[in-house]
Amino acid sequence: MPDRTVHLPVAAQPSIDSLVSLTQRAEDRGYERAWLPETWGRDAVTALSIMAERTETIGLGPSVLNVYSRSPALVGQTAATLQELSEGRMRVALGPSGPAVVQGWHGVDFDRPLRRTREYLDIVRAVCSGETVNYDGDIFTLGGFRLRCDPPEKEVPIDAAGMGPKSVELAGRFADGWHALMLTPEGLQDRLEDLRRGMELGDRDPADVRTTLSLNCCALDDGERARELARGHLAFYVGAMGTFYRDCLSRQGYEDTALEIASAWGNGDKEGALAAIGDDLLDDLGAVGTPAKAREEIRKFEEIDGVDRVAVSFPRGAEQDEIEATIDALAPN
Repeated sequence: MPDRTVHLPVAAQPSIDSLVSLTQRAEDRGYERAWLPETWGRDAVTALSIMAERTETIGLGPSVLNVYSRSPALVGQTAATLQELSEGRMRVALGPSGPAVVQGWHGVDFDRPLRRTREYLDIVRAVCSGETVNYDGDIFTLGGFRLRCDPPEKEVPIDAAGMGPKSVELAGRFADGWHALMLTPEGLQDRLEDLRRGMELGDRDPADVRTTLSLNCCALDDGERARELARGHLAFYVGAMGTFYRDCLSRQGYEDTALEIASAWGNGDKEGALAAIGDDLLDDLGAVGTPAKAREEIRKFEEIDGVDRVAVSFPRGAEQDEIEATIDALAPN
């Protein structure tokens, strides 16, 4: 069976201590890794440093660092430093994010995301190797950069996130893994075909490319509350976070629903956006409900050939005790 990891809450937590507490809880419950998103809350690097200091065995990593707000050489330095600090427990995920974040929040043109991600992968890996980096790409040209410290004793795996066919193919061809998000079982299998095509193009050994599926999960004794939270999470992402998530749903046979959600949200009708999300879509995109229901739903994703890790993620509106309850209910056996 695939490993179970946790994808810590995307919504800002009350304190850094709360992030650490959730990571320690996941470590105690046997999860393989804790992934930390970086959106509009605390920066991932500082938080991961503290998480590394206050845990012992659980793997750690950002999922994802966007490839616009930091230079690739700096990301390489950061990856090497976090690997040293965590004593070999780091795995880094990179991705382009989208215009709403990159242009709207960082003030940077969202230009050539696939090529930029490819060059980041090359440069970050080269920096972490400790060798002198001379790189002549379409976007980046570097000359003479080298770590002035020992490179990590254990290589830092560098994953790539992607939702569309070409971005997933890129992950299979050039990255050490793929981070998948907002996919139905059928949609995931379609994208896994893109991943395999990328591995073939890159002459990769499939054993060297790991797939991590971030799955929206909420397991509560009050199953209706869990499903209400999941609806709110999905409505926000499809309605408020640009076109990427809407397009992703459309590719998977939910075009009318995606347009209905986005239209309602854009017109200020949040209740209408929530009402557009039926039970079938909730079950197709996550594991939410009572603990028994959530455990049943997560297994159908874990049984898909090609999935190496399922990352238990949480609805953005979930309270601390609801996140803790979900971590406990879906802990690895």
